[in-house]
Amino acid sequence: MAGIADHLAGEKDLLGRTSVAERVADLLRTQIGEGRFTAGTKLSEEDICKTLGISRNTLREAFRLLTHERLLVHELNRGVFVRQPTAADVADIYRVRRMVECAALRALGDPPYDLSGLAAAVTDGERAAAAQDWNALGAANFHFHREMVALAGSPRTDQAMRTVLAELRLAFHALPDLKALHHPYLARNRALMEALAAGDTAAAEQLLVAYLDDSIAQLTAAGISA
Repeated sequence: MAGIADHLAGEKDLLGRTSVAERVADLLRTQIGEGRFTAGTKLSEEDICKTLGISRNTLREAFRLLTHERLLVHELNRGVFVRQPTAADVADIYRVRRMVECAALRALGDPPYDLSGLAAAVTDGERAAAAQDWNALGAANFHFHREMVALAGSPRTDQAMRTVLAELRLAFHALPDLKALHHPYLARNRALMEALAAGDTAAAEQLLVAYLDDSIAQLTAAGISA
């Protein structure tokens, strides 16, 4: 009977390639989440492979991972593109956000909490607003929500949140007025942080629910969500 070593023979190269592919996928996911790759952008295999020094097989595995996450789409005979979320996608994303973000706050233990990540995101947002860099403000807002979920100490939840927010960022690019989209939530981020600094997770959750309700209503009014 074949042993473990026999079953795994020849898999070492695949393991190494998969590990690299996951790192490449993480890099591309970050670029999408921070607004550097917008919906509809075609991703050139040749350019990415040359820039990162990776093989096409490795990149294609990364593409498969991100396609499974609904961040990319492969179009036959055209290539791989950054995906444009649908109205149904956006509505579902907000259902997930409500479940995940509120649960993360309820899962927090006793205060004090390490709010350094939240504070850095708020500062980055205020700096971006002062410079009228609305894309950077959007990135700071997303960082704030990732840092808030990270307070729960769950790497799996962190990963899920990164994917959800990256997909949502793609929908936001369809809005013409990024200032109107992002600026109203800068002060609300600070209010959420202050509630957590006071150890009042119940108040923080109430603020978060209102925040998410207003955000999805804004998208609905803009015609992005149903």
